Amino acid sequence: METNEILVIAMLVSFIALIFTGIPVAWALAGVSIAFSFIAIYGFDMFGWDTYFLTDMRIFGIFVQRIWGQMSNWILVALPMFIFMGLMLERSGVTEKLMSNFIQLFGRFRGGLALGVVLIGILLAASTGIVGASVVLLALLSMPIMLQQGYNKGFASGVVCSAGTLGILIPPSIMLIIMADQMSVSVGNLFMGALIPGLMLGVFYIIYIMVAATFFKTLAPAPKDLPPVTARLIFDTLLAVVPPLLLILAVLGSIFMGLATPTEASGVGAFGATLLAAANGRLSWAVLKDVGMKTTLTTAFIFGIFLGATMFAVVMRQLGGDEFISQSLRGLPFGPSGVVLTILFIAFLAGFFLDWLEISLIMLPLVAPVVVLLGFDQIWFIVLFAVVLQTSFLTPPVGFSLFYLKGVAPPGVTIVDIYKGVVPFVLLQMLAVLCVFFFPQLVLWLPGRML
Repeated sequence: METNEILVIAMLVSFIALIFTGIPVAWALAGVSIAFSFIAIYGFDMFGWDTYFLTDMRIFGIFVQRIWGQMSNWILVALPMFIFMGLMLERSGVTEKLMSNFIQLFGRFRGGLALGVVLIGILLAASTGIVGASVVLLALLSMPIMLQQGYNKGFASGVVCSAGTLGILIPPSIMLIIMADQMSVSVGNLFMGALIPGLMLGVFYIIYIMVAATFFKTLAPAPKDLPPVTARLIFDTLLAVVPPLLLILAVLGSIFMGLATPTEASGVGAFGATLLAAANGRLSWAVLKDVGMKTTLTTAFIFGIFLGATMFAVVMRQLGGDEFISQSLRGLPFGPSGVVLTILFIAFLAGFFLDWLEISLIMLPLVAPVVVLLGFDQIWFIVLFAVVLQTSFLTPPVGFSLFYLKGVAPPGVTIVDIYKGVVPFVLLQMLAVLCVFFFPQLVLWLPGRML
């Protein structure tokens, strides 16, 4: 094995080892990058290692250039805007109205409460894109009611976690924005490509809930003593759906129709969410300050990892890591489709231990060019990769949706209940991966219709 290959493997292993020590990801990425820069430079001076361009201190000038390029990237302006939109919508009171009306309308059916949670999760996903906020909001509003009606703890937990996690795939999605920037593809095309798979996954959840509630009656018993359905209730429910639908239309509709870029649409979404909060009497200086602070902290956290990953990618490429990984993958005896499935399987396993952000910033840029060289469409593969990464929110031990739910779940709901409840939904996500893999038009049809 050549020196470069040894350094590439050692760099990857060192990063993973540091993650398990509890060191913040941003520091681990940047620290490993700087350390291996010095190792390569002094290795070249002392032993004559062939390390591509890592032969002197110029690598640190490249760090500065790449970081400046990231911070001046116009596409990434959409990131804090969509975060602001999601947080402001959470404070607007729209979700509370939706949940109240959906409970009265759908709650009378067996599994109806769970069905309402998924429908609201889809609306939240298409209007916020923030998983943490969606899971916490759905848990606080629905878990006590479902448990009061006799729902199985694991079933209720799985419904809330999976419905809240749809926001990472259904646009506007923060993950898709970052992936588009990393792979230099259109955010609009990626948004449209992910829309049908995201909605399809929501439909899978609904079908599973209806089937499970029908054949396993103890999971979701039919509620008692509910008032009859009236025209007023139906009208109020439809009226409660209108504000988030208008926000979705303003954001995604403007992108699809070619009226606005995703960055411009993010500003429209942030302004629209603020108007909804004002219309519901929830907008105040305290709310605006709190949302602004949380937006700043979330954006800073993401950009910290972003910049660390940029340094990591620079060193990895200078060591020839991309070429090493490309040759290793293309040398697999599985054929092109087998290589893609191998990559997806590795990403699935990585999701048990790493967050989607690290996988998107480190693994995706290394493997996507290989898939394109094998003759596959890049947009299709990125969306397929995104569907796989959605499972990282639901798989222990680093499933963030599980932690979000456990933090706000009613007393008596254990982490074991939550783990058991998400298993069927992880399997449904795997089914969605297979559907997208065998039917690429699920991804490619809508981007081909964009104006």
